[in-house]
This record gives sequence, C-alpha cells and structure tokens, in this order.
Amino acid sequence: MGIYLVFIIGAVIVSRSQGHAVDYLKFPDDLLLGAASSSYQVEGAWNEDGKGENIWDRMTHANPEKIDDRSTGDIACDAYHKTKEDIALMKDLGLQFYRFSISWSRILPTGFPNKINQAGIDYYNDLINQLLANNIIPMVTVYHWDLPQPLQDLGGFANPEIINWLKDYAKVVFDHFGDRVKTWITINEPKQICEFGYGTGMFAPGLQAGGIGNYLCTHNLLKAHAHIYHMYDKIYRRNQKGHIGITAECSWSEPATNATQDIEAAERRRQFDFGMYMNPIFHKNGDYPAVVKQFVAKRSKEEGFPRSRLPEFTQQEINFIKGTSDFFGLNHYTTVLVKDKKADPIGDPSQDKDTRVETFQDPNWLTGSFSYFRSVPWGLRKALNYIKHNYGNPEILITENGFPDAESFNDQGRIRYYKDNLKAVLDAIYTDHVRITVYTAWSLMDNFEWSSGYTVRFGLYHVDFNDTNRPRTPKESVKFYKNLIKTRRLNTEDPKLP
Repeated sequence: MGIYLVFIIGAVIVSRSQGHAVDYLKFPDDLLLGAASSSYQVEGAWNEDGKGENIWDRMTHANPEKIDDRSTGDIACDAYHKTKEDIALMKDLGLQFYRFSISWSRILPTGFPNKINQAGIDYYNDLINQLLANNIIPMVTVYHWDLPQPLQDLGGFANPEIINWLKDYAKVVFDHFGDRVKTWITINEPKQICEFGYGTGMFAPGLQAGGIGNYLCTHNLLKAHAHIYHMYDKIYRRNQKGHIGITAECSWSEPATNATQDIEAAERRRQFDFGMYMNPIFHKNGDYPAVVKQFVAKRSKEEGFPRSRLPEFTQQEINFIKGTSDFFGLNHYTTVLVKDKKADPIGDPSQDKDTRVETFQDPNWLTGSFSYFRSVPWGLRKALNYIKHNYGNPEILITENGFPDAESFNDQGRIRYYKDNLKAVLDAIYTDHVRITVYTAWSLMDNFEWSSGYTVRFGLYHVDFNDTNRPRTPKESVKFYKNLIKTRRLNTEDPKLP
C-alpha cells in the first residue's frame, strides 16, 4: 500500500528506460490505473440521513425540462446503500485507486460548518476504510458540482464569500478524512461549473448570465482553490503527508486549416477553454491569459461596458494563486477542429462571443451514443504535450477519460477508445517524456450524466435504472480493463466493432 501512495503523491519520475530495452506497450510501474465517479451522479439517497438539498436536487425537481429524460439523481446508482457491493466490483476489476467526490450537503446540510451531519461523515469514513482494507487508494474530490442550495440562495460562486464557504467546508473534510486520504482534488472542472452553471444555464444552478456571471464565478473559484491549497499546505501537509491539486477538462483544439487566423483561433479557444482556469495556477507569470483579457476587454468596450466584464486580479492575488497545485489534473474526452469567426453583432454578452471561433468535428472520427464524444487519440497526446511545454512540465494525473456507449453490453467502441487513448498516453510517456502518473477511466458504472440524465452511459458496469435494486452488470470493457490492470500491458489489436 505504501509504495502506491509514494507513486501517486508525486515523487520525481526516474527514467523509465535506464539501460534496458523498452516495451512501449507496457505500463510503467509508477502509472496507477483506476476508475472514477462523483457523489451526485451515483449516491442517490438525496434526502436521507440528514443530507441537505443541493443545486442539482433543486434544478432536477423544479426544472425537469433541463434534463433530457426529465430524470433526477434522487436514487441514481444507489451507491449510498451499496458500498460493500461496489468495492467488491472494484477489487475484482483490480483497481489501484478509486476517485470519488464528497457531497458537501451530505456532511454540511446547510452548507455551513456549524452543523455537521455525523451520518454523512460515517458514510465516507466507511467508504474510505473499506477501500483501504481492499488495497484500493482513495482519491477524493472536495467539490464536484453539487453546491448546497442554501449557499446558492446567497449567490453561490458569484458571491465572493464562496471563498470562505469552500475553505470552511474543505477544513471539515481534511479534519475528518485527511489521515487516510493522500490525494486531494480541490475542484473538478472550473469551466463546467462556471460557463455551464452561470453562463449558459445548461448545468445547475441554471443561471443564464453569459459573459458576466461565468467570469465572476471563475474569479471567485480560483481564489477559493488557492485558499484551500494554502490551508492544506500550512496546516495539514506535514502531518497528513498528502498532495493536493485541481482538475480541468481540456479538450484539444486543432486548427481546421494552416491559415494563420485559424491557428490563432485554435490557440485562443485553448486559452478560453482551459487556459483561463489553469494559467493563473500553472503558468510562470500567473494571471489570466493575455489573449483572454484582450478579447474580453475589447468586446466589453464595444458593448458599452465601462470596464472589462472579466474581473482583474491584483498582483497580490496573482502571486497567491500561482503555484497552488501539486499536479495537473486532466479530464480529457475529445478534440474539435477550430476556425476563426467574424465578431458577432453587438448584443447580449457571452463567453462564446468573446472567444470568436467556430468549432466542428470530423464525422469519420469514432463516436458512440453522443456524437460530441469522438475518439481522437492524437488530440489527447497533443494536449498532454501542450501542458508539458506551457505549464512547466507538471506531474499530470489523468483524472477522467471515457467514451459513451453505442451498445449496452458489447461495448467494443469503448474498448477501442481506451486502447487508442492509452496508446497515446504511452507514446506521451515514452517518446515525449510527459510526466503522467495516473490514468482514470470514466466511469466505474453508468450514472446520472447531468443534463443528459440516463440517456448517455459511460460506465464499465451497466446499471439497470428501471430496477429498484439498481443491479450492476459487467460490460465487455470490464474484461478488457481487468486484463489491462492485471498484465499492465496494452494489446493494441483493434476490437471488431459491432
């Protein structure tokens, strides 16, 4: 157990080929293989044992039309009642670690630490202890989108007080679980929280305040993350001996042509897509990317705003945020082709209008049940190299990578996706010398996929959501991933697609 923890918390990687012939299809010993989930997507028990209401509870109940199949996460996979069963699946699969998130509302029903729900603490203690008893490392996300509704009623991430609210919540989490959890992710996917939650309104809390609300959210979120990092560093790291970082979803933006304007557009989309969130933390100069500041400021002026809609960091804040991650958490699913676009007519602001690009995909790229999630392994490799060269060669934890079903059980498309993307990971490690120490399959089982409800399935295990017992059934990809973990070698022979 101890040696895995040493690997995962980021010692400098020794050359993987010192004086030996290299098997380029074999996984290095220090690359951990696991799977992931998140609290709202799998737990269910939405109002049991003292849990409070969160923003997804509210949105799915009050605005069911925002979910493709009008479903909720009220029961989801019923993981709250199936800890022993699910860990047995993980053990049989051979997972080295399991990434999951903690429900803020389950341990702090009102969002504030003056009322701690002991039943929630007990649930996560039991989950962590059972994982460790089965030699599975817990990798824990502090915040994965399910803000307590009472805090949203006060403005949520648009209120600067979210910095204190998140910090107070994180302190409770570290106090209760940090003695056993050694890898922490503060926040999962800032873009999805802010752009989709406070910009387009596609995700909870469903606010449509594009070009303003999403930037306020981003500004406060980054400062909240930095405060959590510094608190852990100052108070907990010495005794708990863990590592802590942040995860962003980074699709790859490829220029659609060799024209200068399209090359610039692709880079601009990268900066709006993930640079806005990771540049302040990982870039040597900190702060938002220059092109983001420039384009938002220019359009804000044209729209008649007295100042840029993107808030400015003070130099003190830039210094405070810079360097606040022990690793780069990467969620990657697909690639888009990018062309420059003429500016939209002046009207209501939005991040899309600020970015000023057109995106599309090659219809020949492998796709499953959701056309956007196409398999483009060279895009993953380019993203990994981009992170290496632009963010100081950080240790990279691939915290999500996955593909939606086209078939319920014979998921050969998913197997091919994993094979092709894992080959890209190995190429990045051996040929490009990218420092990758974790690979995480999304997801362990089918779950509530946010605005898609149960219409999109990413799981290795099939879940029957029409059965009150929510039975789990292994798909063909379970056999593939189980053998991969056991042999620690990739068989690149393509499966026969159905």
